[in-house]
Amino acid sequence: MSDKNDKSPYWDMITRQKDIINKKEQLKIKNSKITVIGCGGIGGAAIEMLARMGAENLLIVDRDSFDVSNINRQLMSKFNNIGQSKVQATKDKLLSINPHMEVEAINGELNQENVEEILKDSAVLIDALDNLISRILVSRNAFELDMPFIHGAVHGTMGQITTFTRDTPEYEELFKLPSYNKDLTEDVVDRIQKLNLNPPPVIGPVPNLLGCLQSFEAVKLLIDKGQVLMAPEVLMFDLLKKEPFYTVKHQI
Repeated sequence: MSDKNDKSPYWDMITRQKDIINKKEQLKIKNSKITVIGCGGIGGAAIEMLARMGAENLLIVDRDSFDVSNINRQLMSKFNNIGQSKVQATKDKLLSINPHMEVEAINGELNQENVEEILKDSAVLIDALDNLISRILVSRNAFELDMPFIHGAVHGTMGQITTFTRDTPEYEELFKLPSYNKDLTEDVVDRIQKLNLNPPPVIGPVPNLLGCLQSFEAVKLLIDKGQVLMAPEVLMFDLLKKEPFYTVKHQI
């Protein structure tokens, strides 16, 4: 996927960011494989922003189809694609933004048997998941594969984001989950599932803001530019507050 034509539409597309990201860095964004798990509110925003910043090699994963309740927050949803798989609708949108993209779309569920195979060739992983079990599986495999794992989650008007690597605390360790350092036995899975029985309330700008932040953290990691927010520090925000953004450092 190397660039052979400086006059291609690609370079016109990203011309407004060329004073921020140089050509070598832009080619890294263009060619690196980025995986986004989840194509809903958080994932849809992250995926679209990556495409618009010039990423051309994306792997997207989701098991669900769009329904009407998604429209308040999920950028890829609309009334005329209700019932369509999220990964297919998202892939269609990406190719309408940039038809030269390579988009691998997996319409299915992550599990202990397939997660390593799905993730293995990625440079960066964005967590746009909505359940703890999948997030635990993904975070563990990202750690084993030495792959940066950009975590994000929302509740109501609030969101949180941080990045996990081999040099940080692990996801389960940081958030003190009962699964930390344990096999995912039936009993452990049952304890985890009891932590999030009901879908959280959410309003449109919150997951979209979070997805945009995650997309830019991924770019910073890929081109080694700026300061990436790393665990145990977590950026939090609450859009109901006058000063919505603050950083907390969790104690391990």
